[in-house]
Amino acid sequence: MMRKPVDTGDPDRLYTVTGGRSRADDAFDLVTLVVSECEPAAGMQSEHARILDLCRHPTAVVEIAAELRLPITVVRILLGDLLAMGRITARHPRAAQSVASLPDSALLKEVLHGLRNL
Repeated sequence: MMRKPVDTGDPDRLYTVTGGRSRADDAFDLVTLVVSECEPAAGMQSEHARILDLCRHPTAVVEIAAELRLPITVVRILLGDLLAMGRITARHPRAAQSVASLPDSALLKEVLHGLRNL
């Protein structure tokens, strides 16, 4: 099955969708999970409503962009709008743990040995 390439959209349409804004909200990276906090409201911008529908379960920003067939920057602008209105929450991935905070390899070997003995 062949997928269509992501539509970068008509520049006039993208300008309208974002209200002429070109600066994306830095709160969202590609793997930030977005969750809807409410249902779409009557009169809401159609892209905002689609995002709320898509994000009933945690959905990554990159998945939202793919589903909407919009550039990431445009999606991040729309998500910033929804976040400011309190209609979504964003769950950022945990920062990678430092090597120092990982369990000692000797402890892991003991656990493995104990599991094998079960």
